[in-house]
Amino acid sequence: MLEQKYQKDKKATERNIPGMMHRGRPFAEVEHAQNATIALKRIAVYFAKEKIVFAMFAVVIFGTLCGIYAPSLQSNAIDMIANEKTGNITTTLLCMIVVYLFYSVAQLLQGMISAKLSQRIVKRMREELFDKLMDLPVQYLDTHSHGDVMSRMTNDIENISTTISQSFPSLCSGILTILGTASIMLWYCLPLALLSFITILLTVFATKFLSKRVRKFSRKKQMLLGQLNGTVEEMISGYHTVVAYNRQQNIVEEFCKISNSLTKAGIKTDIFSGIMGPVMNCIGNIGFVIIAVFGGYFSVNGIISVGVISAFIVYAKQFSRPINEIAQVYGQLQTAIAGAERVFMVLDEYEEDKRGNDMKKLEKATITFQNVTFSYQPNCPVIKNFSLTIPSGKKVALVGATGSGKTTVVNLIMRFYDIDSGEIFINQQNIKEISRDALRKNIAIVLQDSILFSDTILNNLKYGNADADFNDIEKAVNMSRCKEMIDMLPKGYNTVLEQSGGNISQGQRQLIAIARAFVANPQILILDEATSNVDTRTEKVIQDAMHLVMQNRTSIVIAHRLSTIRDADIIVVMDNGSIVESGNHETLLLQKGKYYELYMTQYRGTAT
Repeated sequence: MLEQKYQKDKKATERNIPGMMHRGRPFAEVEHAQNATIALKRIAVYFAKEKIVFAMFAVVIFGTLCGIYAPSLQSNAIDMIANEKTGNITTTLLCMIVVYLFYSVAQLLQGMISAKLSQRIVKRMREELFDKLMDLPVQYLDTHSHGDVMSRMTNDIENISTTISQSFPSLCSGILTILGTASIMLWYCLPLALLSFITILLTVFATKFLSKRVRKFSRKKQMLLGQLNGTVEEMISGYHTVVAYNRQQNIVEEFCKISNSLTKAGIKTDIFSGIMGPVMNCIGNIGFVIIAVFGGYFSVNGIISVGVISAFIVYAKQFSRPINEIAQVYGQLQTAIAGAERVFMVLDEYEEDKRGNDMKKLEKATITFQNVTFSYQPNCPVIKNFSLTIPSGKKVALVGATGSGKTTVVNLIMRFYDIDSGEIFINQQNIKEISRDALRKNIAIVLQDSILFSDTILNNLKYGNADADFNDIEKAVNMSRCKEMIDMLPKGYNTVLEQSGGNISQGQRQLIAIARAFVANPQILILDEATSNVDTRTEKVIQDAMHLVMQNRTSIVIAHRLSTIRDADIIVVMDNGSIVESGNHETLLLQKGKYYELYMTQYRGTAT
């Protein structure tokens, strides 16, 4: 079942090569209509975990009872004034004041408790969602728009919070008020109550008609909002490329196209949500006319008193008010349900399988590929019947044209993806039997796009080895030749990097990333175009340092600049997912095959 779902996701992607910028699955598929009842049941589970919800229900019930009882006191007072009923008018008025006071206090407490409840529930939901994101397999984020994922964490969670703090208490008190008010009206005068309830049919019809459209456009609005965030995130992350190719106008047009669709969906949602209030008020006024006409007739004929008519007018308003409120917040409820569905979609995704054995202590690490085949999309293998042995302590370079499968080999070693067939061993252990955590603790990787975090340089260096002492860190910094650069920064190791290391150059970021890998002190070291963003002189210095670091370590180097891997023990030439040549630099040149063509092309100054 997991494989079928994974393949279904893959069919909807635009990516053939890992790391390529893309939008991910079409949003229409992600936003396919879900069962609102299931979403509400799952939200109810969060309420059940909060003890404060019982206090909120108690306050709501108490406030509702006060609101229902107060018009009865008003009816008695009017009948006493009209001499249709005996009693102490002063006591009745004082009781009415106290009841209304309690009602106001209950409303105040209801708002305070619901605000606290909403923040607790949203906090738990937000933490669960973030924890889930940390446990998702790599291919999930490779096949989903990052902006859309962030939208679920921010916009959708916020919609749920707003609904819990505002709409949910109104919904609860509204239902209780409707039930209580209807009971009192039936007790006072059955015929007049039944005539008043005629408006309920109009209310149900109007609500059903309008709510269907509110829900439709609410879902579309949330879908487009996630798509808009994805476009903005993609533009910001690739801004230099956008400017370099003068694509600003195209990006603006694309953004405006999505923004216009979002605006139209938002307008329609707001129109159908907003029209509910006036429609319900109109229906409520019809109810007042019915009470005035028939109530007057019943009063003249002695069936009810003037006070009862007065109470009926108040009860009719109380009866219609929660219906109006429910109708008005219905759009907000639908938005929250749609947001909850999107959050639950992520929470229901399959997590990365963390099970497996511990990895045996590596004094050496021989990596063996045996007839490995792998594909991102069905029937489109990227790696085909791949067999390779990387001896312990040796430096193996993977070269080949873009798309030949070099980075995919690294992804398979790291178990970012699992192979379709074949086996991969580290020494005598099949990596499928090793837990991903244990496997990755023994591997350090430096990517072409260096990722640093919004923290101090020191903490970034310790990212792969939190227990590293300062002497080891300084040794790694010196070997990676970034000591001078760090010393020039205002606070040295304590300099806080901006998001993605935006306050230092790309080359400096790459030096720190290389030093971070050295600090991790792994038995297996992977360098994926690790020196592509540094100048030739610095590259030579780093190559000399890396030569020392790689001693007695199994090293895999991916490089397009062949001059950087001339000293590799084994050079593996890949083409279309298969090995076409292997050997050292001199041997491959003498063969005058694919490697010779690549080398001579670069030697003549033509890019490969």
